[in-house]
Amino acid sequence: MTTRTTAPAPDAVPTPDAASTPDTVPAPDAAPAPDAGPTPDEIYAYVRARESGARTYATAFGQVLQGGHGARVRDGHGTEYLDCLAAAGTLALGHNHPKVLDRVRAYLESGQVQQALDLTTPAKYAFLSALYEKLPGTMADTFRTQFCGPAGADATEAAIKLFKTATGRRTVLAFHGAYHGMTTGSLALTGNLDAKEPVASLMPDVHHLPYPYDYRCPFGLGGDQGVRVGLTYIERLLTDPESGITKPAAVFVEAVQGEGGVIPAPPEWLRGLREITARLDIPLVLDEIQAGWGRTGTMWAFEEAGIEPDAVLVSKAVGGGFPLALLLYRDTYDAWRPGAHAGTFRGNQIALVAGAAALEVLAEEGLVEKAAVKGELLGGLLRRLALTRPEIGDIRGRGLMWGIELVDPDGEADALGARPADGDRARRVKKACLEHGLLLESGGRHGAVLRLLPPLTITEEEIHAVVGALEKALVDCA
Repeated sequence: MTTRTTAPAPDAVPTPDAASTPDTVPAPDAAPAPDAGPTPDEIYAYVRARESGARTYATAFGQVLQGGHGARVRDGHGTEYLDCLAAAGTLALGHNHPKVLDRVRAYLESGQVQQALDLTTPAKYAFLSALYEKLPGTMADTFRTQFCGPAGADATEAAIKLFKTATGRRTVLAFHGAYHGMTTGSLALTGNLDAKEPVASLMPDVHHLPYPYDYRCPFGLGGDQGVRVGLTYIERLLTDPESGITKPAAVFVEAVQGEGGVIPAPPEWLRGLREITARLDIPLVLDEIQAGWGRTGTMWAFEEAGIEPDAVLVSKAVGGGFPLALLLYRDTYDAWRPGAHAGTFRGNQIALVAGAAALEVLAEEGLVEKAAVKGELLGGLLRRLALTRPEIGDIRGRGLMWGIELVDPDGEADALGARPADGDRARRVKKACLEHGLLLESGGRHGAVLRLLPPLTITEEEIHAVVGALEKALVDCA
């Protein structure tokens, strides 16, 4: 690729005076063509050749993401897509919400500090004041906040350290299908084996329990019976002196598993888990990094069950589209020594400003309540689609967080009627969705679950368009 330099054109070219014009005027060189810079294809090829093999979304999309507004993005060739990825749920307000951008611009021009480690600033005060108004029950009166490094995995790491410190215990429990991050400690809690197998050594004393995955119940029961047996299993494991598992420092759980395949835990199961852990004096940590912040139709996904955990992990949407991660925890566990968990960018002032603005938008536009209503519409349309598409095995979700599990319709069903997961079909459908203007991601067992995480600002018209594009992609890949 050749880079050309172009001189700016003058405002006007004067006509030469005949009396002062020399007999011979040299012909000017040909004007250089304007420099348009590298093409989108050249940009993509350059970055791909230099980026690590760990890239995922970029490879699946295969284009340069050029711009976006609300629930729509466009690539470098001008093609527009409905964005049901939203940076893995980070962009709760969609792309470039005007109120958030206005607040950030005003802050950048105000002369206030750009970064502050963990020093106190007006931006931190404004953010915390707004955040604590959104904590349910008694949590606003009893919870402390640890500002972490600006990724959700660091909130997980902070919680592991805090509860091991506060309890003096070493064992940590998580669940099948869990996703808590990709750093060493958080990966140890994560269920996905593909990410774990290449790593020679992860944090020890981590054990995984069955999660209430109704479509593929780990006990082969499903429904209320599966929930009861699952809770009985957990209680017996924690009280059996011969279980081989020492009393844990904490139990980590998602009220709605995201990367695990968009699996909502039944409210009665969460209530039972909270009762067991409280009675046995075991801290319960709710990972709300993806499911929180209004995504499921309540401010926090655990609110549907009416429980109060001992800690909450928060990131993604909390920063209004900018990097921020928090650990919220009951003050009785505040065993930190100064500097026990630090990080240079835990004082990300821009994210604090954007996060406070985003909370205002959530309230002013009623987006949490609207997410519940729009979720009913989206879920209804997906279930109607499932009636005509035998490759759809299960539809599940809450609010604006939905999963479509694809199966082999000709495969043998198990005792509960679930057919084999079809990850290959999901990959093909995901690619076909791009051709129909829909950007989404897949996950779950065998990568067979198509995941919809649109911005909370998506319109009803756009929701209909999302399902229409998905239907076309399914037909293409039948």
